[in-house]
Amino acid sequence: MSILILGVGNILLSDEGIGVRVVEAFEKRYAVPEDVEIVDGGTAGMDLLDVIEYRDHVIVVDAVKTGRPPGTVVRLTGDDVQGFFRTKISPHQLGLSEVLAALSLLDASPGGVTIIGVEPLDFSTSLDLSPTIAAKLDAMVEMVAEDLTALGRPAERRSRALSSTTTRWP
Repeated sequence: MSILILGVGNILLSDEGIGVRVVEAFEKRYAVPEDVEIVDGGTAGMDLLDVIEYRDHVIVVDAVKTGRPPGTVVRLTGDDVQGFFRTKISPHQLGLSEVLAALSLLDASPGGVTIIGVEPLDFSTSLDLSPTIAAKLDAMVEMVAEDLTALGRPAERRSRALSSTTTRWP
């Protein structure tokens, strides 16, 4: 099994960087099996084609626009992911949507996709998350761990946090 945990977003635009911040925090707190890779996808878009292709499952972490109150955390799986791409609810949606469509044409789609997202509050220029979204970071990290367990590849909590070794893309 090959699982990718992909955080996407622009860390220069406050809450837009939540996906990257979650994967950074996840990697500091958890060790993952060898067949699980953690990647900071930033705003790479189509450059992620090779990273996503042929994966058994991809967990995408991102800011999502759902029309719900800021700070609302969502998990989308199965048919809900298809709906995610029918309406623009993420600043990165076009990049991810295009990547997944291209992979489908190449018959290299991942076996499954889960999106863990939060409704953002602030897109101003800042390296910091808004307090509303920062308060959701721990819950999102735990959701990633729960999803790995559900996929049969549980992460192991580290006895002490590591400094970040997340792969940055590109």
